[in-house]
Amino acid sequence: QVQLVESGGGSVQAGGSLRLSCAASGRTFSSYAMAWFRQAPGKEREFVTAIHWSGGRTYYADFVKGRFIISRDNAKNTVYLQMNSLKPEDTAVYYCAAGRRLPIVHLRNFDYWGPGTQVTVSS
Repeated sequence: QVQLVESGGGSVQAGGSLRLSCAASGRTFSSYAMAWFRQAPGKEREFVTAIHWSGGRTYYADFVKGRFIISRDNAKNTVYLQMNSLKPEDTAVYYCAAGRRLPIVHLRNFDYWGPGTQVTVSS
């Protein structure tokens, strides 16, 4: 069992930056791939980025490439999402997820989810 809690959300103007954190419980954090998804009002939850167990491989949705960076610290049981050059269309609830099945870009392959953190970008 893995419990996830996101933090770091908030309101920012377009062009600004935020850093999200996701703290995980349990001793097996390093055996899980971690990902960030987001869900805007009236839209489906969508993939943002993911990172492999060791942190050696990462994946990004096209709409965040070059702006967002995912990283993990297995010693701290934490995954991070650095978000730069934020746009109003990035406004959403951001969810952290943990999973062990491949491919790690599909929502259905993640078993554990945090409650989410709101990110609001104003123009």
